[in-house]
Amino acid sequence: MGGVPCIRGRRIPVATVAGMVADGMTVKEILHAYPDLQAADVSEALRFAAETVCCTTVPSPKKVHPGTFVRKSGGLEL
Repeated sequence: MGGVPCIRGRRIPVATVAGMVADGMTVKEILHAYPDLQAADVSEALRFAAETVCCTTVPSPKKVHPGTFVRKSGGLEL
């Protein structure tokens, strides 16, 4: 998939699974949506995403319109 990290050689991007968790889906719901996955795959996707964010320098977001996050010292603000 063009260098996009995927789960165990499947064509399911790690970002898709992490986004499903962020949207509030349970592991059971994710496994229902993607029957080829196992619960451990969801955990590994989150672990991979966490390690990637931990080791990546992210540019400071700029305020574009109301409701957009702006980086301030000590965290993010609306």
